[in-house]
Amino acid sequence: MAVLELTADNFEKEVLNSDVPVLVDFWATWCGPCQMQGPVIEQAAEEFPEVKMGKLNVDEQGELARKYGVMSIPTLIFFKEGQIEKKAVGFHSLEEIRKILG
Repeated sequence: MAVLELTADNFEKEVLNSDVPVLVDFWATWCGPCQMQGPVIEQAAEEFPEVKMGKLNVDEQGELARKYGVMSIPTLIFFKEGQIEKKAVGFHSLEEIRKILG
């Protein structure tokens, strides 16, 4: 499954009202660790087709980042049934993402 670009316009539909779990990568273009995290999220999307993967640019979607308490990036937030299940700050390997989704 492809990684979705999340915005204020589609966040409610794609994340909060999703009928499958969703992992959201809060990132920014200028963030080195975020650039490393992106390909790992792509790998996770291939390995976990039952989980929706999304990326949210904090510079473009600052209000959503603040709403979910994102203070450092990258931050991964795992949603189930519209609720935060887990939150992880910093770069995470595929192995660590497996544990988050597990």
